[in-house]
Amino acid sequence: MGKRTMPVASRAGSLTSAVARWPVTAAADRRRLQHPSARQWTAWAVLPTALTLWLLSLRHVDLRGMRDFGLLQVLPALYWVALCLLTLGFCLSMTDRRTGSRCFVGYVLGLIAVLHATPTLLYPALRYGWAWKYVAVVDAVVRNGGSVPHADKLSIYNQWPGFFQLNALFLKATGLNSAYGYAVWTPAVFNALLLAPLLLLYRTVTHDRRLIWGAVWIFYSCSWVGQDYFAPQAFAFLLFVTLIALVLGQLSPARHADSAPTAWPVGRLVLVLVIAAVIITSHPLTPLMLISALLALAIPRRNRRVVLPVLAGAALLTVVWDTTVARSYLAANMNNFIASLVRPDANVVSGLAALGTAAPGQVLVSWVDRGLSAAVFLLAAIALLRRRWVRRTGLPLLVLSPLPLLVANNYGGEMIFRSYLFALPAAAFLIAALLFRWGRWPRLRTVASYPLLLAMLGGLVFGYYGKEAAYYFTTDEIAAVHFVTATAPPGSLIVSVTSAAPGMFMHFDEHPRIQLDQQVIKDRLELIKDPVGGLLPFLQGATAQQPAYIILNRAQAAETYLNGTLPADTTQRLDSAMARAPGFVPVYRNRDAVVYEFRNPTGGAV
Repeated sequence: MGKRTMPVASRAGSLTSAVARWPVTAAADRRRLQHPSARQWTAWAVLPTALTLWLLSLRHVDLRGMRDFGLLQVLPALYWVALCLLTLGFCLSMTDRRTGSRCFVGYVLGLIAVLHATPTLLYPALRYGWAWKYVAVVDAVVRNGGSVPHADKLSIYNQWPGFFQLNALFLKATGLNSAYGYAVWTPAVFNALLLAPLLLLYRTVTHDRRLIWGAVWIFYSCSWVGQDYFAPQAFAFLLFVTLIALVLGQLSPARHADSAPTAWPVGRLVLVLVIAAVIITSHPLTPLMLISALLALAIPRRNRRVVLPVLAGAALLTVVWDTTVARSYLAANMNNFIASLVRPDANVVSGLAALGTAAPGQVLVSWVDRGLSAAVFLLAAIALLRRRWVRRTGLPLLVLSPLPLLVANNYGGEMIFRSYLFALPAAAFLIAALLFRWGRWPRLRTVASYPLLLAMLGGLVFGYYGKEAAYYFTTDEIAAVHFVTATAPPGSLIVSVTSAAPGMFMHFDEHPRIQLDQQVIKDRLELIKDPVGGLLPFLQGATAQQPAYIILNRAQAAETYLNGTLPADTTQRLDSAMARAPGFVPVYRNRDAVVYEFRNPTGGAV
């Protein structure tokens, strides 16, 4: 049976009627926009109210009360009321088609502030030991005018220097002395910057504001992995999302209708390849995630005209970089890479194992993280079944694209978390398509989604705030480590139990370092059995001119308690044992830290 068509006369009449009605309809729309509904007024009122309650909740927080659950157990009830109210206001704004983008921007930025600016406002210093390490690397790059000599294990950053070189260039251009000042605000700023590429990504798929902003909210509600601190991986992830959004924009059905995507304009292709080059020079893992995502997008034949040039360029640049600048690191670790390829089962579960010795609360935190991650993939799969139109968007391919890397390598036990993070932008949109589609009872469905959005945020705060006892540093801890890095003679050995010693890596090119929780099992067992006897083999090179310094502090004790790589009382037992042992002199002590100096006059066996 042929396709039905409207007679020309009827179509002309309908068009004339529509044109005649248009001024009336447009005027009515303007009146509705000029006179917001009660729901719109309520949504706008809830936002400042929630943010005010949040700021009031931060006035009196006992940070020393953090233990198994980090900030979760010290934030007052008013904080959680503010978070619930913020989510309720967002849901109200989603129930009205006339809600403008400014309202959604306000709510999303408010969510970013409540989640990611809270530690910055509460803590007296930079959060997380690894962020301190990367500040130290930027400082060393500035001091050395480029590549850092004598970097030892940190020489990997000489082989992927993009992030550090850009920060060094920024410091020289602005006259700032250190990256520390802005590194403190990186989590909030990074997440705010990520909003632009997320919007660009989702607008290549739909123009429906509810779906776009619902996906954005879900992304921030489920991004518990915490890769948003001052680090090359956060920088590379931001560029990854931007590049994928540009590629999808070139593939966009909205742009090309039913025709095949057109070839890249030269300028835009050059921009995409420049972004790929910055990613490749900044982080070892993200280029592989990028290539895997582009391979997935190239599976449909209609996409290849757009995807293959970018894929070829990214692959070529990666190979050139890895076989030249990064060759020494890859050659030294090639055996490990090859061994991981034949152990896919171990790679998948590597980040989920060894919970037996962790703190009881951390076991619960880990299971909540797993539950949230599983729920994200389950809801995305349901959306794929229920919303067939999303299958044509390329987003399902992006959800699955990290899986080959998850099977191929464990990335130090972190690959399962990184795979989740790289799949999350696409998965968040699929979930939004499931929850926020206009249809029958759209307002009822939006209100019904409120408990689910709260549950997502509940899962996020467990993963994001659950380890803060080890990520938070007091001014006394910072002073103790600064004493060592500022006064230790060049070549002196610096020893810590974990990485939770703020500023320990300052001047890392001048001091060798040993981290006890990273040693082989045999050496850790010796340390547990006899703290001083297990420590002495690491101090063989200490001399009167170049002594060894052992740093113990509150955050290291918290980290050993939380993760269980060493017994929870390791720092206390080391402190007690060194206080009684000959050759160990406490040269600095305050409320939260102690520094022991060890001199070996013979310079040989202890």
